[in-house]
Amino acid sequence: MNIVATRHRFLGNTHQRSEAASWRVVWLCAVMMVLEIGGGLWFGSIALVADGLHMSTHAGALLLAALAYRFARKHEDNPRFSFGTGKLGDLAGFTSAIILAMIALLIAYEAIGRFFSPEKIVFSAAIPIAGLGLAVNIASAWLLSGGAGHHHHGHGHDDHDDDHDHDHDHDHDHDDNHHHGHGAHARDNNMRAALVHVMTDAAVSVLVILGLVLAKIFGWLWLDPLVGLVGAGVIASWALGLIRDTGAILLDMTPDRAMADKLRGAIEADGDVLADFHLWRLGPGHLGAILSVNTSKGRDAAYYHDKLSSVTCLSHLTVEVHAG
Repeated sequence: MNIVATRHRFLGNTHQRSEAASWRVVWLCAVMMVLEIGGGLWFGSIALVADGLHMSTHAGALLLAALAYRFARKHEDNPRFSFGTGKLGDLAGFTSAIILAMIALLIAYEAIGRFFSPEKIVFSAAIPIAGLGLAVNIASAWLLSGGAGHHHHGHGHDDHDDDHDHDHDHDHDHDDNHHHGHGAHARDNNMRAALVHVMTDAAVSVLVILGLVLAKIFGWLWLDPLVGLVGAGVIASWALGLIRDTGAILLDMTPDRAMADKLRGAIEADGDVLADFHLWRLGPGHLGAILSVNTSKGRDAAYYHDKLSSVTCLSHLTVEVHAG
């Protein structure tokens, strides 16, 4: 038996850049939050205070993303994480999506209440505040896009060249391949959640400004709560999509059916039988697979490792071979 120790590093290749961008946006939101709350209290504007408190929810969500990046990086070599810390971003994204869904419910609740009990709107204060919020969200989206401005290409690392040769033709291999991966399995859901937060808020800000301007010109006060309901629907839709995608990763569902079919076809093309097969995501751009192959042709595990060596993003591969 010959076993070589290896490290399981399955972070995205833009991890550090995304982490730095997240911290910059956290500080931007925190500064705006303090200015809005402080200015609202100083000038007696409850609307400004409310927007500052709203900004605090985004600062908190983005802080969660930044801390997830930092923790994953600091503990990427911790042996207690059997398959590395690549999924921590998906956990943070899932949590952030839950927060977004709760915000959508609160906005919808407030909007419905205003249909039945309209409140006086101070347009001279509300419109500039909405414009300020839009400007901050555009700046935040720009910073985050710069942090994740390249495709999240997945590739193996040099320390994944190790073969673990076990008795009974049981072999573990960490293939190093530099084929770029695209699609859902390569997506950084932590950065995606941060972007969804600022993009949904920017979209809602645009709707709010439009609604306030029309309400001021035509006196359509009902338009303000209607815009709130539409905004809540937009936020809820994006949040549910993020919950669905990150939840599937956390539950180790097959991340890419096309990839699964490709692996199965490659193994069974020569008459072998894939008796057991598992494919899951280890981190942005990194997939893991476990294959149990029945063959009558005297092939060993090395044969199948070589056969799958060019498969995109397959960073951790385990092959078990049964003769007969």
